[in-house]
Amino acid sequence: MWLNLDAATDILCPMITTVSVSGMTCAHCVRAVFTSLAGVPGIKRADVSIGQAVIEHDGTVTPAQIRDAIAVAGYTVGETRDDRRTLPSLRENPLA
Repeated sequence: MWLNLDAATDILCPMITTVSVSGMTCAHCVRAVFTSLAGVPGIKRADVSIGQAVIEHDGTVTPAQIRDAIAVAGYTVGETRDDRRTLPSLRENPLA
């Protein structure tokens, strides 16, 4: 399941954060975590599966904000890992 908030938040260099999530056992769990993450300002996209969430954000989102959002859904975050910063996407070709 992906959340994409498109051009509303123009991001220069987004961060990819991966978290392990304890207590998830079904599709309802996935939807609950997905919905909680959608409410965090700065999160552009989230790929949530049982036991894990891969979150693309603008770099201003803290691990505590992610942990708190997932806790609201009723689950616990284990390991949090900042995987990488992605390159900015170009909407128009600047050389054209």
